[in-house]
Amino acid sequence: MKRIAMMMVLASSPAMGEMNSLFASGQARSGGEEQIVTASARPSSLFAGSSGLFAPRPDRAVPAVVRAPLAGTGDAPVDRLLSLIAQAEAGSAGYDAVQHGARVRPGRPPTQMTLGEIFDWIAATPGQPHAIGRYQFIPSTLRRVAQVRGFGPETRFTAGVQDALALVLLEDAGLTRFEAGTLGRRQFMHNLARIWAGLPLPNGRSYYEGHAGNSATMSWTAFEGGMVRIWPAAG
Repeated sequence: MKRIAMMMVLASSPAMGEMNSLFASGQARSGGEEQIVTASARPSSLFAGSSGLFAPRPDRAVPAVVRAPLAGTGDAPVDRLLSLIAQAEAGSAGYDAVQHGARVRPGRPPTQMTLGEIFDWIAATPGQPHAIGRYQFIPSTLRRVAQVRGFGPETRFTAGVQDALALVLLEDAGLTRFEAGTLGRRQFMHNLARIWAGLPLPNGRSYYEGHAGNSATMSWTAFEGGMVRIWPAAG
């Protein structure tokens, strides 16, 4: 599958859980627009250590991801999948989305911040949700996927960087196996719903329904229809 290459900044760095989609159930959602703006770099001690992907569900297995492909938003199937996920997670705010329950929001749009500045904001505002960006990364997830990518605290949280981080999670869900035909579409969708709380299970509910106010933000019919349009031949 053709992937669209993007530029990225690499720096060495070692690598709670909150699970909330950007909007409460029933609000409208649409894809976000790319915005890449330079921001100053600042280190953060929160890059040390690691934690599970979603702390409130101890039964959730977290696969070890060694690497994931780089891509940007475009017409390739993986890009269309990212857009489908973003509909459920970020709405019209797109790459600059901040979880609706955050009482104290960052001082600038997320795409204008570095990862270090985002973790400074997280440290300075305890006790509130911190899901951020087009894919609503929670702090523990953001630390982990940034470590996998090798992104340091000076890395700007641009649209391209967010896409690259989200692709680590797609690999967690089995993207490569799904594209190779060794993982069925329904199981792949189930795996995606275990990562993104806004995506539904076949019963229409979020895998994290009722946890921290989570609820699926699209129907199973819409989710499945989107997947069929992207991969018509998949089983």
